[in-house]
Order: sequence, then C-alpha cells, then structure tokens
Amino acid sequence: MTFTWKGLNFRSLYCLSQTLHPAQLSVSTDTLQFQNLHQRHIHVGDRAELTKAFTKSDVAAFSELTGDANPLHLDEDFARATPFGRPIVHGVLINGLISAVLGTKMPGPGSIFLSQEMLFPAPLYLGEAVLAAAEVTHIRRSFAWISVSCSVKDKVVMEGVVKVMVPQS
Repeated sequence: MTFTWKGLNFRSLYCLSQTLHPAQLSVSTDTLQFQNLHQRHIHVGDRAELTKAFTKSDVAAFSELTGDANPLHLDEDFARATPFGRPIVHGVLINGLISAVLGTKMPGPGSIFLSQEMLFPAPLYLGEAVLAAAEVTHIRRSFAWISVSCSVKDKVVMEGVVKVMVPQS
C-alpha cells in the first residue's frame, strides 16, 4: 500500500528507511533530510578539556550568585573543624567546567546540556588546578553521550556521564 502526503511517497520512504541506519534518516512534515554521521563535527572518541584553579574570590562570587553560603566553602575556621580541614569548592561550580567544555569546545556552540549523572569522590580545594575532560562515548541521531571527569593529578574530584543535543553542522 502506498500513499502520498505533501509530495512524499510513504511506501518508498518506508523501504528507504529500512536500508539506512536510523541516524542517517530523519523526516519532518515538510522535507526528507539525510543526515550522515560522518558529516557531523563530533565522533565517538573525540575529547576536549580545560584547566582552571578556583580562587577564594571565585567561590565567593558563586556563593553570592547562587545564595549557597554554606560555610564549608567560605569560612576557614568552620571548614577546619570538618573532615576536609579547609574550605572546598562547590561541586556545582566544578560541574560548571564541564558545561564550559561542552559549550565552547566539544560539541561546542549551540549544544544543549540535557541530562547528567555525577559523582564527587574527593574534594577540590581552593587553588588546585583541576583538569575538566570530556570524551564522546556514543552518538545517536542528534544526541551524544559524553563521559566527563574533573581531576587534580591522580585525584578524581568529579566524574559522570552527560547527554547533550548536538548542533547540526
């Protein structure tokens, strides 16, 4: 059975869709578009990273912007009495480095951060140079799953997986 709508032959479209990988075919109400994963600007295995050392003023500015005035991050006397022994950087501020990698380096401008799963296995202290890294592990249609981590030398301070919508190139 074949029918046509807006100039598209749906029997032919079905047959064509059976010969292509799903990521290569998308149908809109107006046009038939072929998307080849090889023409995308990111691929499985692509990596990007950046390094930053957060200062006391960075943490204070984040606290002011968000209202998170937990003394563990801001008060040296309070933090000294905790198991950490000194102030630590907010976990969400560390996570912001991942957002910076995704939005400016890979996939880059126009990408949309959709979901995340994060762990914070160790603290990040003020002044430590943290390396934020991202690696594409899976791509399906317009979505990429990216393994992310933030580390100081051999100490992992954040790790997880994010899902982003990849901008069309």
